[in-house]
Amino acid sequence: MTAAAPDAPQTVSWYRTQSGAELLQRVATLAILSILALAFIVPVIWMVISSLKPIQTVFDNSWLPPMTSQGWPVPIPHPQYFSNFSDAMTLVPFGTYFKNTLIVTVFSVAGSVLSSSLVAYSFARLRWPGRDFFFVLVLATMLLPGIVTFIPQFIIFSKIGWVDTFLPLIVPTWFGNAFYIFLLRQFYRGIPQELAEAARIDGAGEFRIWWQIVMPLARPALAAVGIFAFTGAWEDYFGPLIYVGGDPNNWTLQLGLKAFETAAGGGSPLWNLIMAAGLVVMIPVLVAFFIGQKYFIEGVTLTGLKG
Repeated sequence: MTAAAPDAPQTVSWYRTQSGAELLQRVATLAILSILALAFIVPVIWMVISSLKPIQTVFDNSWLPPMTSQGWPVPIPHPQYFSNFSDAMTLVPFGTYFKNTLIVTVFSVAGSVLSSSLVAYSFARLRWPGRDFFFVLVLATMLLPGIVTFIPQFIIFSKIGWVDTFLPLIVPTWFGNAFYIFLLRQFYRGIPQELAEAARIDGAGEFRIWWQIVMPLARPALAAVGIFAFTGAWEDYFGPLIYVGGDPNNWTLQLGLKAFETAAGGGSPLWNLIMAAGLVVMIPVLVAFFIGQKYFIEGVTLTGLKG
């Protein structure tokens, strides 16, 4: 006599396991997030479409695709002017602007990560007189808008002859950033002290502990700081305008985009070329975020687990 086969497990749809209130909350949350996402995506879509148009039709609001005789929609816009991208790269010295931006960004990111990490290690792992007071003082600098300090900073950099050079854009990043120091300090406080104590027993100094133990373990937080610093340096407009705006050979990409307003020798700005160049400038930021997205989210999340 054979035993009866056990009944197959019953599968229940996820929405049947939710109560009415929970299901309504999920639907409302999804709807709100979709609307917010659409608000951010629509301008980018318009930017892409405009970058493929001739200058005369940029503002014609042709969002709906025309239909072929077979009833199939054709791509927007029709036809596509991919030559706008090559024209944007050659109309202005785009290569010079890209090189300048890359120099400022690389040194700014390196300075922000190294200096902020070292200061955060001191606040998080070392004990010295006045540590908590100076940490509060560092945080207090976040309450002071950066625009307020631009005039005294410009006077200082002008007196020492740094105007029309990259030094005012790079050197301050090597003295730490209050927000980055706070993020890294919070993350460092979650690293077990036993690792540092074992290293001290083996004769390691504090600098070696910071470099060989803490830094590798803090990769998520360092990635978050690196992405913040990269985005801030790459997209900075006001800083280069103040310090290197007088020398076109030192212009960054953000200043270079403004050159399209007068590149045609007067008249209306070349909006289609501005959109094409803007997309090219935006690509490195998107690539950097998607490459470090996992570490970025993990770093921002974990910094608040231990205060």
